[in-house]
Amino acid sequence: MFHAPNVPRVRKRLRPAEAVVPRREGVKFEDVRLYLVERKMGRSRRNFLTQLARSKGFIVEDVLSDEVTHVVSEESQASSLWKWLKECALKNLPSVHVLDISWFTESMREGRPVAVETRHLVQDTLLTLPEGSTPTPVATVSQYACQRRTTTENNNKIFTDAFEVLAENYEFNEIEGPCQAFRRAASVLKSLPWAVRCLGATQDLPCLGEHTKAVMEEILQHGRSFEVERILSDERYQTLKLFTSVFGVGPKTAEKWYRRGLRSFSDILADRSIHLNRMQQSGFLHYEDISRAVSKAEARSLRNIIDEVVHAITPAAILALTGGFRRGKEFGHDVDFIVTTPELGREETLLPDIIDELKKQGILLYCEYQASTFDIAKLPSCRFEAMDHYAKCFLILRLEGSQVEGGLHRAEGDSRGWRAVRVDLVSPPVDRYAFALLGWTGSRQFERDLRRFAQVKRRMLLDNHALYDKTKKEFLAATTEKDIFAHLGLEYIEPWQRNA
Repeated sequence: MFHAPNVPRVRKRLRPAEAVVPRREGVKFEDVRLYLVERKMGRSRRNFLTQLARSKGFIVEDVLSDEVTHVVSEESQASSLWKWLKECALKNLPSVHVLDISWFTESMREGRPVAVETRHLVQDTLLTLPEGSTPTPVATVSQYACQRRTTTENNNKIFTDAFEVLAENYEFNEIEGPCQAFRRAASVLKSLPWAVRCLGATQDLPCLGEHTKAVMEEILQHGRSFEVERILSDERYQTLKLFTSVFGVGPKTAEKWYRRGLRSFSDILADRSIHLNRMQQSGFLHYEDISRAVSKAEARSLRNIIDEVVHAITPAAILALTGGFRRGKEFGHDVDFIVTTPELGREETLLPDIIDELKKQGILLYCEYQASTFDIAKLPSCRFEAMDHYAKCFLILRLEGSQVEGGLHRAEGDSRGWRAVRVDLVSPPVDRYAFALLGWTGSRQFERDLRRFAQVKRRMLLDNHALYDKTKKEFLAATTEKDIFAHLGLEYIEPWQRNA
């Protein structure tokens, strides 16, 4: 009988790429997908770091694709890394976090993805600018306004003003998609610390579609947008813009008046078939005042007035100036305040008491009070509503010039010693204060993106009332805005950097 020689079995050695198989069991962070760049890191170190990250619940992709959210590199030459990334032709590159290894190290130490900070970002290559221009390095710009810092300084006003006209025109026509597209594009350009001088500089920016770029190109070439000029000269746009500038008149009412052939305030006031509600009556009566911008000095004076009233009623009250003035703006169209007390339930009678005191002082020109309809049992809500359910009142107050440092912001030819100013007060329960403060501070686009980020990236529902974690199926408590940002894994953005 023939016997085969006793040859030792040779085990086939797996290639490193085959040896490391992505595992999905034990994944803790579904919305974070890492890709570790092997260049400069080396294959064995990359394999070790991949296994470390997976052991802590991270998803690490072996192949760079549009699924990746975080690219981590030890590349010391940023220009070389970015050149390689752009050659990979990722569709979502503008929204990907391109990070230094320090972010990875900190995340491994914490056992979770830490908030991405500026110091973690690998700077982009120099942008291609017109001949003679000074190149400016920029970091990857997030598609979410809540991950960008936007001050009141706007280096691209020539574009954002045009976008806002286009967005408003789409809003008047009730076309939501393009309206939001132009608002997002304007928000991105407002956040840039540099002015766009050529269209090539926008190639890596998110939220800029073909239409927005076409408008920008026209402005760069001709100094203006012909589309915007056509809108500004359109009778319907001009009329709806005029009518909606009146306190209490929304787009639907303005459209109804326009279709009836009305074109001016005098047309409306002369039409006996039109019955104005109380808010609209006050809007027309005080139009010259409340259509004029409110100065920061006037807002401060109103804060002093409200503060004195509130603390006379309840010394422990909490009062905060919100809206554009909290974001550092010099002017606004009204003045918003949040007021509450440490005593849960006391806020329910706080606004009526404030209104009574303002009446006694003789400075209340108009008031609409809405009682609270807040019910924690009806949360979480998957549908964000324009208005929250807290007690609130919409006021017009008489502000004396003698109370304003530097005097009133007057209209030309106005010799009165006072003016009417729009003031809004909202009163949440104290345990909802942080959510209300965040929501009422704005800006509108910042808040919209913050809610979108919470839902898309964190599987959470955020509004002016609460933050709900859909994964844990629980509400997350917060006593400060910083608590909310921390729950969302976001770097804290100061109010003056939320002018999106």
